[in-house]
Amino acid sequence: MKKRPPYHRAICVAGLLAAASAGALAQQQPADLTDLSLEQLSSIEVTSIGKRVQRLSDVAGSVYVIQQEDIRRSGAVTLPEILRLAPNLQVARADANQYAISARGFNSVLANKMLVLIDGRTVYSPLFSGVFWEAQDLVVEDIERIEVLSGAGGTLYGSNAVNGVINIITRSAADTTGTLLKAGGGNQERSAAVRYGNGGATTGQPWRIYAKQYATDDTQLESGGSSHDSGRRKQAGFRTDRVRERDQLTLQGDIYEGQFDQLPAPRQVSGANLLGRWSREEGTGVRTQLQAYFDRAGRNQPGAVDDTMDTWDVELQQSRRPAEGHELLWGTGYRLYNDNANNIAPSVLAFQPPERKLQLWNLFAQDDFVVAPGMRITLGLKAEHNTYTGLEWLPTGRIAWQLSAQHLLWASASRAVRTPSRIDRDVVVPAVNLGASDFQSEVAQVYELGLRGQPRSDLSYSLTLFRHRFEDLRSVDVLPGGIAFGNSFEGHLTGIETWGSWRLAPQLRLQAGYTWQRLQLGPIGSSTTLPTSAAQLGNDARNRGQVGLGWDLAHNMELDVQARYVGALPDPQVPAYSAVDLHWGWRIRPDLELSFLVRNLNDPQHVEWGAAGNRAEIPRSFQLKAVWRL
Repeated sequence: MKKRPPYHRAICVAGLLAAASAGALAQQQPADLTDLSLEQLSSIEVTSIGKRVQRLSDVAGSVYVIQQEDIRRSGAVTLPEILRLAPNLQVARADANQYAISARGFNSVLANKMLVLIDGRTVYSPLFSGVFWEAQDLVVEDIERIEVLSGAGGTLYGSNAVNGVINIITRSAADTTGTLLKAGGGNQERSAAVRYGNGGATTGQPWRIYAKQYATDDTQLESGGSSHDSGRRKQAGFRTDRVRERDQLTLQGDIYEGQFDQLPAPRQVSGANLLGRWSREEGTGVRTQLQAYFDRAGRNQPGAVDDTMDTWDVELQQSRRPAEGHELLWGTGYRLYNDNANNIAPSVLAFQPPERKLQLWNLFAQDDFVVAPGMRITLGLKAEHNTYTGLEWLPTGRIAWQLSAQHLLWASASRAVRTPSRIDRDVVVPAVNLGASDFQSEVAQVYELGLRGQPRSDLSYSLTLFRHRFEDLRSVDVLPGGIAFGNSFEGHLTGIETWGSWRLAPQLRLQAGYTWQRLQLGPIGSSTTLPTSAAQLGNDARNRGQVGLGWDLAHNMELDVQARYVGALPDPQVPAYSAVDLHWGWRIRPDLELSFLVRNLNDPQHVEWGAAGNRAEIPRSFQLKAVWRL
């Protein structure tokens, strides 16, 4: 009997559910919808492309927006699982707690070309130029939206925004008044949260406080043994906002700790942050914003390093209209990293020197102006200076042409860099004779062509073609005295990403996305690198696709199905897989909602990441959740 492709069951399950829902709709009266119509979706406001409010339909960039309603109807309780909703991201679960998340290639648990921000605070770690996802958490009901920009964002966001930016924006304290109680549990995960918000009726200053915890059980190895990767995390925080005439003030902070099992001993994370932001809107169209934050992140990796990273950051930016049709944005910023790496086992791995102060300052300007009716051009430049490589120049140019009221054609060209991390420059591994290096910045030239439109009131789409040219990529070079990180690889990435939404009926909405990409890398000239050197850059599927179906069964009941397919990973090899997630929600009362989530409905378990023989299988799981709003 001919073996069916791995995605066959996913397509069958999704098809059966779609057929069943279509039949039921013929007998059902239209329901009152709680999610956005496509007309409202076309007017979604985003800030990630221009650091100013723009309608998504007018943006000259590849941006996917995950709304709060999308998050609620997905049933997801962690940030990485929410990010699976974005078709322009590759999200792979490595074990119970660790994820590999990136856009447009170079994916890894230590992926280093995506910048991630939470309310303007970067959670990127200069320890390795990436994000420790198991340390990031929020009350998901407090997220307003997540803007996922794929493509270079260096002019506005600086180094390390090479392949994209994930911008997580939480709701104002004024929008989260009252009490929220949440509890959920299942065969793999358990979570609970409480949040109280005061509308500030007497003080004029709304505020909220919250506390939450999350725990996950061990997964299993392919061999059948335990992965020893269970984890728990606790977090609490607050936010207060005040609006006084033209001024807006925000103060927020979080504190957290977590422990994650591994052999021979658990790793631990802890941290705290405090952010303040002031902005003023002038009647002349001038907007000024000043933001500052402090972030402490601790990570104890047994047998390697006990690291504490303190980050101090201040940024000033201003937008104005110097002339008719012009939107000028400029800004400057300074950041100080104070890293203390306690080398627990220097004979195995060590940072030399153990303590390092890294400074980063920048100055940028960007002008958006009309050149002809329906046509706008954006030109920008950032000068950024870092401790390791000095001054880096990050330019961008974008053009947007409104073909009609329903269609926007855009193109862009940008230069982005990934500056060295402490691992690139300061790490020493005596066991393999890996020494410190003079690693330089990785460079990307990014070119994009996109088309976005809404040809009908019930149909919208986005299509982007992209080509990235990479220079000075990280390699493991063979030197006379041993090996060291170098810049001996180059390559290019070509691809297409597309997604769309179709309102099939008043109660039924279909969303779909697909990404194809081809990454080709090779050594520069006659460089001598380790045979496995290219594998450390990342591991990416050439094809990814997903389909989502949202069905309002009644005015207080809903069913959502998400089916995704991820192609095979080349090195290390990971088979292609498919997964179907099902979420059922029931609003028993306006203040009480029950939901049931099943992940991997079509498959008992599958692997998403890692080398054969020592990788975790992601099991089928279910979770029952209750949310009570008082």
